[in-house]
Amino acid sequence: MKRGFYMIMAAQFFSSLADNALLIAAIKLLESMESPGWMTPLLKLVFALFYVLLAAFVGAFADAWPKGKVMFMTNLIKVGGCALMFMHVHPLISYAVVGLGAAAYSPAKYGILTELLPAEKLVAANGWIEGLTVLSIILGTVLGGRLVNPEVSAALLAFDFPVIDFGINTSHEAALTVIAVLYGVAALFNLRIPHTGAVYEHQQTNPVRLITDFANCCSVLWKDKLGQISLAITTLFWGAGATLQFIVLKWAQESLNMPLDKSANLQGVVAIGIALGAVGAAKIIPLRKSLSVMPMGVAMGLVVTMMIFIHNVTLAYPLLILVGVLAGFFVVPMNALLQHRGHVLMSAGHSIAVQNFNENLSVLTMLGLYALMIKLDLNVKTVIVMFGLFVACSTYLVMRRHAANQREFDSVALIGEHKH
Repeated sequence: MKRGFYMIMAAQFFSSLADNALLIAAIKLLESMESPGWMTPLLKLVFALFYVLLAAFVGAFADAWPKGKVMFMTNLIKVGGCALMFMHVHPLISYAVVGLGAAAYSPAKYGILTELLPAEKLVAANGWIEGLTVLSIILGTVLGGRLVNPEVSAALLAFDFPVIDFGINTSHEAALTVIAVLYGVAALFNLRIPHTGAVYEHQQTNPVRLITDFANCCSVLWKDKLGQISLAITTLFWGAGATLQFIVLKWAQESLNMPLDKSANLQGVVAIGIALGAVGAAKIIPLRKSLSVMPMGVAMGLVVTMMIFIHNVTLAYPLLILVGVLAGFFVVPMNALLQHRGHVLMSAGHSIAVQNFNENLSVLTMLGLYALMIKLDLNVKTVIVMFGLFVACSTYLVMRRHAANQREFDSVALIGEHKH
């Protein structure tokens, strides 16, 4: 891999680490404000909102500038969101601003991979990026849990800088300061990302034309026999993943009697499994075989329903790792296939924007439904069973669709590999 790839990985790692630590800090802040329980999943919902609202524009934005520069500028927006929380702006508004930065950051982060690396290295590169992103989710979530721990925040507040008084007086201000430093480290790596030399035709600036172009890109990817399958799977996965994050927190607090700083660790356990699955898929599954992993999605949905029988932490760990392994193993090849098809059919930035739009529309829908279930006071076990069966059935329906497509068209030939 080229040196620039490692700079992209480092920048992505620290930026995602900060995002996830900030989510836990924001959840804790909502708790301290005695906000209703249905508000907690809304944090992730407002984060995903800009991915949907700005989808038509961020692809063109990412393709109009060198992608390292785009990543630097959008990382600064995330710092702004963190600063708003520091200034006691409501966590939902502050985290929405971080989501705005993340929405503009994503097409550049993934788009630069297709500029920097040949197609045959995309599955491996995706495996590394996904694996590292998941590692940052694990560490970020655990770090967030530690930062909101009363003992750790007391130790941070006791630390005094010589001469300068930063005016950090509360535990959440101490946590936010550490998170802001992580965003700063990410920004330094952004500045080290090389210019790939990729130049796209002059980017459209007329909003109506941009929306029309984006709608056309969406249509192209959904009509493509391979694009529609990989897009359906990744869309389902990200909506399910975002919801599972909150289900695990609620389940840990209700079934395992764990406080927030401890239950945050369980999210990390799922993420360890995803990292193992992602790295395994990167090593074993070549691009042309990427569609063979779909049964893993059905298995993941069914395994999730087993959570209702678990009432102690010792059994929770292996079950959540298994859920993660199945998820990681089935999403990484699908992601790589989707990027490859997107790159073949349109520009890198535009295809990632289409992917983000669909995935985050799924996040908004599923988190909205989850928040409604919490507001209706549904038992967490009922929610888990409904969620697991939904994931299993949806994946099975996509597999049926792919089988129908294959009868019409040889999908292997579409990737450029002919059967001998």
